[in-house]
Amino acid sequence: MTGASAGATVRVPRQAVGRLGEAWRMCVGTGRFDLALRRDYQDSLALLQREVGFRYIRGHGLFDDRLGVYRPYEWQGARQVLHAFSYVDQVVDAYLEHGVRPFLELGFMPRELASGDQTVFWWGGNVTPPSSHKEWAELVRATLTHLVDRYGLDEVRTWPIEVWNEPNLADFWAGADEAAYHHLYEVTAHAVKEVDASLQVGGPAVSPGADEWIGRFAQFVERGGVPVDFVSRHAYTSGPARHVPFGSRQTLAPAEGLLAQFAQPRQALAGTALADLPVHITEFNSSYCPDNLIHDTAFNAAYLAPVVAGGGAHADSFSYWTFSDVFEEAGVPTALFHGGFGLLTHRQVKKPTFHLYAFMARMGDAVLARGDDHLVSRHADGRVTVLAWAPVDASGATAGPERHTVRLSVPMTGRAAFVHRSSVDEEYGNAYTAWRHMGSPRSPGTRQLEVLREAAEPARRQLRLPVAESRVTLELHLSRNEVTLAEISPVTDEAPSWWDGAELLRDEEGGGASGDER
Repeated sequence: MTGASAGATVRVPRQAVGRLGEAWRMCVGTGRFDLALRRDYQDSLALLQREVGFRYIRGHGLFDDRLGVYRPYEWQGARQVLHAFSYVDQVVDAYLEHGVRPFLELGFMPRELASGDQTVFWWGGNVTPPSSHKEWAELVRATLTHLVDRYGLDEVRTWPIEVWNEPNLADFWAGADEAAYHHLYEVTAHAVKEVDASLQVGGPAVSPGADEWIGRFAQFVERGGVPVDFVSRHAYTSGPARHVPFGSRQTLAPAEGLLAQFAQPRQALAGTALADLPVHITEFNSSYCPDNLIHDTAFNAAYLAPVVAGGGAHADSFSYWTFSDVFEEAGVPTALFHGGFGLLTHRQVKKPTFHLYAFMARMGDAVLARGDDHLVSRHADGRVTVLAWAPVDASGATAGPERHTVRLSVPMTGRAAFVHRSSVDEEYGNAYTAWRHMGSPRSPGTRQLEVLREAAEPARRQLRLPVAESRVTLELHLSRNEVTLAEISPVTDEAPSWWDGAELLRDEEGGGASGDER
């Protein structure tokens, strides 16, 4: 990959060098499962799907007590269990209505099935093994059987089913007990396959820093003949959190570290029976804290641009964590902008990273060129799209370059090209900056929300460039932390010869305006 600097022109080839693929939008993260019952969540999901169009959505809490799936009771002296799906159905129905499918994560433990009382998050997800693996298996079978009955086997076969979340961390799995997780996975995978052998099940959904778990997981399932259809992992590049009231601060490694983490599972699985399985990065972001203001900034968009543009070379999917700030792991947010993971704040205010994804959704499928600061693609109708981003200093030692130039020679038909450019940076497409200017109101009023939504829209500009020798020279000057999308199409000029802007205020004899001569 090569970068473009002032004075250097990258000659974009006419022939495609690859396909963009769908890994970047295959999946997106969400807050716990039952949050989808809220209006703000539904409104945010509708906006997301209109402008980006993710294929799958993954979050915690399918078996949380708020969903009421696991319902034990006593009857005639015997213990019975009812499995109820009223809320699950409402959530899945909503997903499908918005054109997104569930990427099911099986967890956390229902309180009355749990072997202990350890919980995680403000909302208290139980992270202990089941007191009865038999009843856990029955819960899994009952849930998947219901989903198959309601949505059809062909549909549910397309839904990946992940067993638990980050079991390598003691906060998410009591004692980070690897053997206990392997047992849970084995019981769960067999229960899934008992419903239908073609259902997709996988794991171990480990966090960064647990690379050895991947190799041992492969050994375990291979040795025991345990079903597995995909391998999953998470990726973050932030250091330990330094907590401040209602917030976190962290150091950040270069974004290349995320791509290295995306590639890690395939490296760990090389030479094993799992080597050719799909790899899903079921969570990724810069910071792993839900109260780090980095998520709200233009820096985050520019930092993640090369990851979103290039991650498909390393994994079958990589799921941004998360699409919305309707999310309560650290408690109810204290302000509109609070460092939440979301691409959208509450009340559907777009963040700069939202636009990174919206720009990607407007790229063509045929990749013409890739560089350290750009991605060039072509649509089937001949339009060429350029995504470009300014380099950032992840160390925080500097603010990053004030200006960065990307200069491209782009193949184009016709005599002239129309360029439509959309940009986000520190000023434009940046509601966080506007929010700070207006005094950081914790609960903005109606008019303030209107202003913030306006401020969140990208800067847009248009120009016309000459085409010479079937090429157009595109020079993009990027400001600090800018991400820009340029859409280039050939001009078919249908203007009559007498349409001349220079003549608008002249009379037929060529003189100036003469006033009212009535």
